[in-house]
Amino acid sequence: MNKPLRRISIFCGLLVLALLVRTNWLQYVKAEDLSTRKENRRVQIAQYATERGNIIVEGKPITGSVVTDGSDYKYKRTYLNGPLWAPVTGYASQAFGSTQLESLEDGILTGNDDRLFFDRTIGMFTGEKKQGGNVVTTLNSAAQEAAFKQLGDKKGAVAAIDPRTGAILALVSTPSYDPSSFAGLSQSVDGKAWNELKDSEDKKLVNRALRETYPPGSTFKVVTAAAALEHGVVTDINAPTDTEDPYILPGTKTEMVNHAPNCGKATLNYAMQVSCNSVFANMGNKVGRDNMVKTAEKFGFNNGKIDTPVRAYPSVYDKTMGKDGNALSSIGQFNTASTPLQMAMVTAAIANNGKLMKPYMVSQLESPGLDIVEKHEPEEMSRPLSPENAEKVRAMMVNVVDNGTGRSAKINGAVVGGKTGTAQHGEGNKKRPYAWFISYAQNPDGSSPVAVAVVIEDSGADREDISGASLAAPVAKAVMQAVLKSNKQ
Repeated sequence: MNKPLRRISIFCGLLVLALLVRTNWLQYVKAEDLSTRKENRRVQIAQYATERGNIIVEGKPITGSVVTDGSDYKYKRTYLNGPLWAPVTGYASQAFGSTQLESLEDGILTGNDDRLFFDRTIGMFTGEKKQGGNVVTTLNSAAQEAAFKQLGDKKGAVAAIDPRTGAILALVSTPSYDPSSFAGLSQSVDGKAWNELKDSEDKKLVNRALRETYPPGSTFKVVTAAAALEHGVVTDINAPTDTEDPYILPGTKTEMVNHAPNCGKATLNYAMQVSCNSVFANMGNKVGRDNMVKTAEKFGFNNGKIDTPVRAYPSVYDKTMGKDGNALSSIGQFNTASTPLQMAMVTAAIANNGKLMKPYMVSQLESPGLDIVEKHEPEEMSRPLSPENAEKVRAMMVNVVDNGTGRSAKINGAVVGGKTGTAQHGEGNKKRPYAWFISYAQNPDGSSPVAVAVVIEDSGADREDISGASLAAPVAKAVMQAVLKSNKQ
């Protein structure tokens, strides 16, 4: 073979080799990346080619699918009472993607999850069309409905947990939205609804229970009480403290304002009952910033990986502030910030004898044939306080409901512990305060099936704890009653 032909042969061989390498690179190395790219419309067509599986609450689906016309996306998502369940389900939209459970469990719901390979293979031989699996939640429909109804047209959120397991019983955010309104592709219908929601000043698409943080105000005093007990600053909750009246913030000349009487030398129990700011600021200062941080973190603060499976925004207790900041943070102000879920976790740990269970809202995943693909097992997260100290904090919280600021949360025939709070915020604390209430209810055997945290943004109150008692406590009460009633049935 002459030299020119040999060169041409080598060049052609290299071209064939390059083609083989490129083909194998695309088919094996880049296959998954290409198949999941947003630009790959075939993925979306396949995603909506079959009916999605359902999200289940107490054995009943709260989602569905309908056939769409005039589109190569065959099925569109529907929702039963969408605004009620949107904080749980999120949305699945042909035009705007998906969020929350609809997104995180998309593989199960579409039937594409690797764990459903056997079901898909059997379907190929039997001729059965591909189906999605189901996501079974831990939600209590009565508790969810009670929270949603009680919040009404207020801006706010509710998180309720079973302290014994960490199962989320209610997760409500208002004002809410209907995911069905933009589940399709129509620009005139779905596009219009989407644009109105994403530009809404009320932030309807935001799940306030998981994805919004607020200063927790006086509800944080239960964390400070736990820290004072755990670190030996207080041993007897009925013994006078050394709190001066007025109490001067450490390192400053600023007086701590109280909205309750007789806070000088007050006991921890009385200070919790009427919500003395000075006593808890003093306790936080005595515990010290680093020990306050340790206790707060055991309750879940500063943890950026609380997955329900939807990830909650981290709640914050400042690690670098000075003594005056720590004193203010000890009453839930300064830089302290919490999600409603976080304060429900705090309450749940106290109700569960000091043991904090990891919160979750999916009990199991099911195949199209209803076989269990994955089942959640309750998991201990931490032990923020001892059983003995948890009992002391519960005694103070019961006193708040029986004799203090939380009387409106009383439930006949049940032991209820709670803590009110009104969180000041904005420059110079000029904005409307947030109304808070945290609580738990006990069964006759002493176990606690429910812990609740409620926050209401648009409180018009201007006094500490008034709005928490009048606005947030009745919401918590309704949720607790719903859970207690459903447990008896």
